[in-house]
Amino acid sequence: MSIRPFRDINRKKTKVVRVGNVNIGNNEPISVQSMTNTLTTDVKATLKQINDIINEGGDLVRVSVPDKESSDALKEITKNSSVPIIADVHYHYKRAIESAENGAKCLRINPGNIGDIKKIREIISAAKNNDCAIRIGVNAGSLEKDILEKYKEPCPEALVESALRNIQIIENEDFFNFKVSVKSSDVFLSIAAYRQLSKVTNYPLHLGITESGSFVPGSIKSSIGMGTLLLDGIGDTIRVSLSDDPVKEVTIGNEILKSLNLRNRGVRIISCPSCARQGFEVINTVKLLEQKLSHIKTPITLSIIGCVVNGPGEAALTDIGITGGGKDSSMLYIQGLQTEKISNNEIISKVVKLVEKKSEEIEKNK
Repeated sequence: MSIRPFRDINRKKTKVVRVGNVNIGNNEPISVQSMTNTLTTDVKATLKQINDIINEGGDLVRVSVPDKESSDALKEITKNSSVPIIADVHYHYKRAIESAENGAKCLRINPGNIGDIKKIREIISAAKNNDCAIRIGVNAGSLEKDILEKYKEPCPEALVESALRNIQIIENEDFFNFKVSVKSSDVFLSIAAYRQLSKVTNYPLHLGITESGSFVPGSIKSSIGMGTLLLDGIGDTIRVSLSDDPVKEVTIGNEILKSLNLRNRGVRIISCPSCARQGFEVINTVKLLEQKLSHIKTPITLSIIGCVVNGPGEAALTDIGITGGGKDSSMLYIQGLQTEKISNNEIISKVVKLVEKKSEEIEKNK
């Protein structure tokens, strides 16, 4: 049972870019990506983190390529990753060329710090020859010198001018398999830049609030910034940038999309904040259910409400619902209908079994 959204989001029609087996843009699903923070030369640790990101629902993974040893390590990493790998390259154009040759499916470059246009052309040539996409990554912190001098400080117009300049460079080389980002750590600057850019280009946009901070402030800034743009129909792939475990970036990214009904993956839990009316310990119950149901990838809705004030109403809109109703027992709902009273001590085990069974049934009938 899915909850009907208050309104549908009309996404902007953009070109489709191929990043390995993931299509980005137009009506393709909005993809979620993260970036490893291991040393790329530590292939074992990097692959473990990539797999953790994938298991959390990441569609793409970016790795840093600061030196020749790292670009060499990509051979093994790309060979053993089940999702496309994006090479993050700054300053050293040869690292981008090596990354394309060693299996990367996308090159994230900031043309402003690559410099010489001849070097950029060599990167484009390598991308062409290796079926590799490119992301033009414009960042408020590393704009081209002349653009920064013109505008005196980073502003939406400066970011967009940089993006359009580099789009033109790449198009002039007869290359069109690229996406664009105009990131800033400032939410308002990012929103304004993406809105302006969206009006003047049809290339898919990679959304992000860069260097957004630690888990709580970074998640909030990212949700506000990217959520605002996604509500406008802007954005084709997202990355939440946190000073934290990359897996958490994927968790938050997926939750942003799920909250806007732009992605259905895993169990969506609707729960109350709890109060003196609660018939069971709502907060601990929800925490445990999140842990025990994290392996479920099938879209299933679950309501966990502590009392009868809102419980029956929420249960009517979810696949499985629990409503607290007494000191020792609660009401179980299936597809909005009351089925039985269960002991509060068995809420977790009962719900986990029901969710797993429903997931199996849905997957079997696909």
